[in-house]
Amino acid sequence: MKNYCFLFLFLSCFSYGQYEAVDKKMTQIPDSLTTSTTKIADYISSNFKAPNDKIRAVFFWTASTISYDVVNMLNQDPNQTEEFKIKSALDSRKGVCMHYAAVFNDLANKVGVRTYVIEGYTKQFGKIATLGHAWCASQLDGKWLLFDPTWGSGYVLNQKYIKKLNNSFFKAEPSQFILSHMPFDFLWQFLATPITNAEFYGGKKDPKNAKIIFDYQTQINRFDSLSDSDKAFEAAERIEKNGLQNKLIIDQYNFKKKDFTILKANNNIEKLNAVVNNYNEAIGLLNDFSRFRFNKFKPEQTDEVLRKNMQELSDKMNKCKEDVYNIGFVGNENTSNLKNLKKMILDAVEQTDKQKTFLDTYLSKGFVGRKLMMSKFR
Repeated sequence: MKNYCFLFLFLSCFSYGQYEAVDKKMTQIPDSLTTSTTKIADYISSNFKAPNDKIRAVFFWTASTISYDVVNMLNQDPNQTEEFKIKSALDSRKGVCMHYAAVFNDLANKVGVRTYVIEGYTKQFGKIATLGHAWCASQLDGKWLLFDPTWGSGYVLNQKYIKKLNNSFFKAEPSQFILSHMPFDFLWQFLATPITNAEFYGGKKDPKNAKIIFDYQTQINRFDSLSDSDKAFEAAERIEKNGLQNKLIIDQYNFKKKDFTILKANNNIEKLNAVVNNYNEAIGLLNDFSRFRFNKFKPEQTDEVLRKNMQELSDKMNKCKEDVYNIGFVGNENTSNLKNLKKMILDAVEQTDKQKTFLDTYLSKGFVGRKLMMSKFR
């Protein structure tokens, strides 16, 4: 399981005069409107119309309101849901990088700015961090810019948090941000020529990789169309391709592989349940026909109706047979259930074929032949 970095250092601080009005307005938000990201986002949208002003409001509020939780920085559960992270940060006004990023991401998307949380690791003054980190990327005017509301909120000195807004981590260019922030998945570098983990470690570009062109915008748009399991699978492939340089990267790689396996199994369980439902419907039709045949086809039905009903039964059974062999892995705990279902469907298909053969023979005969068939039936 991935671990997040809860340590950050102070970089140069400067003010953005053009955003003074935005910052001031965000300091005036009533406390009653800061209990949920929905209320905060509504306040931002009602006061600012330009996306750049909105994202500034999101960054300023997140970075200036949430304080870094030094005491608990190493005691965080990485399995927290996004909802829990956000609620925890809003209730306590404290958090670590994953809380800052979750709040920023949720607010930004709610005010209409396309944003993602990015996971990775960092480097400062040539030293690689031993714990992971989380930050955000937003698309403004078709361009991707990076935001780190954690590092932008202040810094830790001698295990004490010093709140000081740092605009170095507001609307940072990808080419500059990559000097200190390395995503696990190079998709989120937003670079036409992504750097490898080895290059990040060494601080210089390998000439043999200089000509590699990566259309990250097309790949991000494609990423949005993928299922969660496919996202995890492809992320794992990119992480491996970029070099399993340290334990953080290896852990993230293994997490994505495990995530893919679990998501795929869960998706296949949904398929399994769908087949079970269709099988139950088909068995119901098979039982109906068996009772109908036992009653010597009483009450009488036309040949067309008999053929139609049998075809529906046969199609359903064969569809179950086709689908059950295309389910895939459903987890060890459901393997025996899948095996039993396959056997039951094969038996039911065999019974259906026998009933269909009987009906086809029955319908091929005249009145006397049909009477004879019914008289022999027990």
